[in-house]
Amino acid sequence: MAKPPRAWQRMLSGRRLDLLDPTPVDIEIADIAHGLAFVARWNGQTRGDYAYSVAEHSLLVEEIFSRICPNAKPAERLTALLHDAPEYVIGDMISPVKAAVGPGYEELDKRLSAAIHIRFGLPAQVPVRLKRQIKKADRVSAWMEATQIAGFTRAEADRFFGAPDLDMIRDLRIVLRPPLDVRHDFTTRHADLLGEIS
Repeated sequence: MAKPPRAWQRMLSGRRLDLLDPTPVDIEIADIAHGLAFVARWNGQTRGDYAYSVAEHSLLVEEIFSRICPNAKPAERLTALLHDAPEYVIGDMISPVKAAVGPGYEELDKRLSAAIHIRFGLPAQVPVRLKRQIKKADRVSAWMEATQIAGFTRAEADRFFGAPDLDMIRDLRIVLRPPLDVRHDFTTRHADLLGEIS
């Protein structure tokens, strides 16, 4: 009888994360920050000397979310920062690939998100209103990325992601940086928000 395939991944922290049944005790922010800093968005199809990482995207989404919702609580801002955290183990797939993979990817994402949220004192399930606000910030970020580094025209980006409020993001620029710098900033922002919650 064949052994079932291995469903866990060893993290640099030494944790063994079961991808099919993740538990909060096996989640470490150092692993999340490191993984996200080395996962490229847009399948790496961006201009510049460095890949545009999911960690950098997450920092931008949290900044945009804070502008959309200036009275957001630290826990809500932390939820925005961690909105793509499962991608530290499952990677970032562009929307067409997610559609082709089907519901299995979404289920895996949900299980990992719940474990990550519980680990950092957040509700396992993100409230619908908050999820909608974070998604809005995510789409603004995607528009910025598309037009600034991924080669989309503004008309294409408007069609795929919706035209954003340009006044809200006028001072924001995407700067591609070394992964270790982004990892540091992601970890620092996470610590700052956790400190504001407690």
